[in-house]
Amino acid sequence: MDKEETIFRNNVQEDIRPWGKFRSFPHKSASSVKIITVNPGCSLSLQYHNRRSEIWIILDEGLEATVGDRVWQPSKNEEIFISKKSVHRLRNTGKTTARILEFWLGNSTENDIVRLKDNYGRK
Repeated sequence: MDKEETIFRNNVQEDIRPWGKFRSFPHKSASSVKIITVNPGCSLSLQYHNRRSEIWIILDEGLEATVGDRVWQPSKNEEIFISKKSVHRLRNTGKTTARILEFWLGNSTENDIVRLKDNYGRK
């Protein structure tokens, strides 16, 4: 784990309740928190970021994640850390929309996307 990931994970709090549990994430250290929805058969760009790391939390089944050389189908609720400059992509191989919860760690904007491959002609 790199320093950003360690700090983020160490500040996640879990509280057990009679009905189940909840996990509280350190959103104040994130420069953005989003839910990303990917349509069936679609994918995000193969990309990396210079100024931010990301944490993905898988909300639905049917996704394929690429981080560096690793390509796999993450489980629902799996937490994935993507460090700055790590090449990554998300693809929906399922038959219904699938979502992730994404936290940005580091001061960044949407302009911090370096696209290596894109199905939609974006640079």
